[in-house]
Amino acid sequence: MGKGCITATKYFLFLFNFIFFIFGATIMGFGLWILLDNQSLIAVLQESSVILKVVSYILIGVGSFSMLLGFLGCLGAIYEIRCLLGLYFTCLLLILLAQVAVSILIYFQRDLLKTEADKIVSQVVANYPGQNKTAEQAWDYLQRTMQCCGWNGRMDWDENHIIKNNTVPLYPCSCHNYSIQAPIVPDNGFCQASSSDWPIYQTGCLEHVGSWLFTNYGIILGICLGVAVIELLGMILSMGLCKSVHQEDYTKVPKY
Repeated sequence: MGKGCITATKYFLFLFNFIFFIFGATIMGFGLWILLDNQSLIAVLQESSVILKVVSYILIGVGSFSMLLGFLGCLGAIYEIRCLLGLYFTCLLLILLAQVAVSILIYFQRDLLKTEADKIVSQVVANYPGQNKTAEQAWDYLQRTMQCCGWNGRMDWDENHIIKNNTVPLYPCSCHNYSIQAPIVPDNGFCQASSSDWPIYQTGCLEHVGSWLFTNYGIILGICLGVAVIELLGMILSMGLCKSVHQEDYTKVPKY
């Protein structure tokens, strides 16, 4: 490989590692968002699920490791350090294999994950309002912004202990459908209904979440493929540069 090709490979590898560093920072930020957010469905699940908390810590760890790996890759590329390039290639290969394994696991365990989400949300709805204030505020926010009611539908609220045991017809205020009735209602808690026919949204939040995923699946898939391509290119460039550095060092060895 000529000197110009080595230089181009070196700077391209630096660019890919910089992108990888940004990617790691994004993953770490997403993990922190899952851990600290209290205004979305993630907060509802995270408050009641140890699994999601563990996932958030894993994402923070993977993101931090990816940032470190990107930094080491940049150093190895600029200063042509073979041991760093080899370490970078090995770690990148392990990360790629881990991503494939996790994707396969999520695909085959999707029914279990859905069941877990159903159970968690059902508990939040049945015990509302209880002691889990963060999850309840997040659930109110989700129903209000996504214009839905319950996880599978309004029938989920029939299991709520306050609605079942109250002689006055009540409904969750965050489900209020302003296209049916336009009075100002609170953002949370229960509102009194004039009859058993609640002025609420009839669609469950699961359908809205599924619709959002279906609408944006192309973007999600594109991001995943883009990350995989960047990783593969980084592996190819690191091995090419490592081999070139080795050959260059070999030619500098004096022959007797």
